[in-house]
Amino acid sequence: MSSLSLDSVSKRYGETTALSDVSLDIEDGEFFTLVGPSGCGKTTTLRAVAGFESPTEGAVRFGGVDVSGVPPEDRDVGIVFQQYSLFPHMTVRENVAYGLQFTDHDYDPDARVADLLDLVGLAGMGDRDPNALSGGQQQRVALARALAPNPDVLLLDEPMSALDARLRERLRREVRRIQAELDVTTLYVTHDQAEALAVSDRVAVMNDGHVEQVGTPQEVYREPATRFVAEFVGENNVFDGRATEAGVEVDGTTFAVPVDARPGESVTLCVRPESMQVGGATNALTGVVDYAEFLGDAVRIGLDWQGQAVVVRVPAIDLDSVPADGDDLTVGFDSDAVVTL
Repeated sequence: MSSLSLDSVSKRYGETTALSDVSLDIEDGEFFTLVGPSGCGKTTTLRAVAGFESPTEGAVRFGGVDVSGVPPEDRDVGIVFQQYSLFPHMTVRENVAYGLQFTDHDYDPDARVADLLDLVGLAGMGDRDPNALSGGQQQRVALARALAPNPDVLLLDEPMSALDARLRERLRREVRRIQAELDVTTLYVTHDQAEALAVSDRVAVMNDGHVEQVGTPQEVYREPATRFVAEFVGENNVFDGRATEAGVEVDGTTFAVPVDARPGESVTLCVRPESMQVGGATNALTGVVDYAEFLGDAVRIGLDWQGQAVVVRVPAIDLDSVPADGDDLTVGFDSDAVVTL
């Protein structure tokens, strides 16, 4: 039985639909992430799980029990929001201890707080003023406070969006380590695709109030189920064409790609930039270099091919020189690098 599930949950505000028939099953101890653009419904989904929103239709279940009518304080969830909302008149220790009032566990407050501060890497900082902490340290205090009552479910609503990129990268690894150590079921919300792929056991990609695809990070990246997922999760070169006896014809160029479609039917091909090759390949195309960015370990090249933007990412060691803007460049891809929609 899943630890947390949403069964055909919809949420409407008047004539506006925020969620449409969302169904998810999240297992015990799983780190599950909702990712999507702003306004796609991911935070509304999290708020429905927390009890801050009541579904218009459908049910939220913890361990198979419908909690749709249960208030937030009785749902045994810990929450860290985008704004950490630490109490400025309390010390770090007092902020963490505040969470203990929401538990039935018979914890020794001092020992519990000390253990949590050690867990989040803030041992010895209990007497600090929260306003004297860095953003990353404040995030850790908020996480410790949410974990204090030993919740069944941990909810994280873009908790690192206000931090700089390098600190986000370091803290996401820390959050994942803490989650795994405690084995707490976690629902994480982010708009950052790289973050979602890096920390999650599974990912749900949301768009316009519904779920487009659920899968492991590898599945979502390598085998997108829809065009939206292909274009939203990382970069992708998307070619719209029609099936032929020889493969797929795109704007007069036939690519030798086997497809399960009858001649004349519409076919969409997706090729990741890192799967493109400079020079010879089974399927070649020649475009004009729009830009070329040297990234140290790789070169990212943007081409204009018949009015369509094509992105290529190749190891820098594979190029003798970085192409210049305006150069003609032939690139290509092998058929096994293609995902067909």
